[in-house]
Amino acid sequence: MMISVLVSPHGNYEYEAAHGTVTRHYHRYLQGEKTSTNPIATIFAWTGALNKRGELDGLEDLQNFAGKLEDAVLRTVGQGYMTGDLVSISELPQKIRLDLDEFLNKVKENLEEML
Repeated sequence: MMISVLVSPHGNYEYEAAHGTVTRHYHRYLQGEKTSTNPIATIFAWTGALNKRGELDGLEDLQNFAGKLEDAVLRTVGQGYMTGDLVSISELPQKIRLDLDEFLNKVKENLEEML
């Protein structure tokens, strides 16, 4: 669930997710298997970039959207809905293991409630 932000000497920014299993999961996906890839780092890389773009262009609505999307992800996990990697380490009493699509749909539900 880690992201990195690279900043060039010229003030350019790059937000990226630091993943180790995505390639393996992608190959499984291509074979028709459901995967439990944790998309949180990718989502947060995108929200970081959207927030920065909003900051640079003075787009408060874009910054607010990025913040709400992050909140929706955190709410989803806090409700106990998570991918398999988090289920195995979570200390929440009630956990529901979701595959990638199910997790994203749950985040979408929470985001729609927040918008």
